[in-house]
Amino acid sequence: MSSFKDIRDFVFVGYAHDMFDDEEFCLLYDFYQSKNPDFPYNSYASFDLGEMDPAECYTKFRVEKWHIRLLADRLQIPPTFQCPQRSVCDGIEGLCMLLKRLAYPCRYSDVVHRFARPVPVLSMITNTVLDYVYDRHGHRLTQWNNQVMDPNHLQQYADVISAKGSPLDNCFGFVDGTVQPISRPGQHQRAVYNGHRRVHALKFQSVALPNGLIGNLYGPIEGRRHDAAMLAESGLLQDLQHHAVSPHGHLMCL
Repeated sequence: MSSFKDIRDFVFVGYAHDMFDDEEFCLLYDFYQSKNPDFPYNSYASFDLGEMDPAECYTKFRVEKWHIRLLADRLQIPPTFQCPQRSVCDGIEGLCMLLKRLAYPCRYSDVVHRFARPVPVLSMITNTVLDYVYDRHGHRLTQWNNQVMDPNHLQQYADVISAKGSPLDNCFGFVDGTVQPISRPGQHQRAVYNGHRRVHALKFQSVALPNGLIGNLYGPIEGRRHDAAMLAESGLLQDLQHHAVSPHGHLMCL
């Protein structure tokens, strides 16, 4: 029995010899297109960052091409990643998979041609890299980060905000909660139902700094919880009392 690929090849040859017109070619090719997104992955070339055009790299990953290896170094990405089912992936390739996944909403089937791997393997590698980055660097967001929120940096942030017209000269950032809708769960749907937005959701709290970085992140918690409760549980107020001071010892605020 001929495969879809064999039939598509025949359609191409027939079209080249004027056996089909444009409309017939499009209909036949679409009809015999494989419905399995993993089917053609072996026909694609393996991922090679060096072969990518810098403009394409930025478009696909939202990172400049020459920044990717620098980012890998800062994130302490290992030479290779190995998944639980023993799939092995180059460290840079795994990082690029994660960047692509986070750059813009997409399905794994949309990137099969880019990385020449089946959908289940793409999913496992991406999650493996994500877990690795979180385990090593998650504390930079979930705890007070003195590298970006030390007294000197806090004063710089406050000066910038004040220069933009803020009536406060000691405000270094902005805190807010966000509601992320989710599919309706089963028996626990009441716990995650957000009455204000009228959706089932999870909630997060973040501190945004004027340089564009997230200085602190807390969550997720159930969507029904109030922002004030989330603020109290996050421990952010205690962190402000202990750490949010200017170089001269003045208290800073959000």
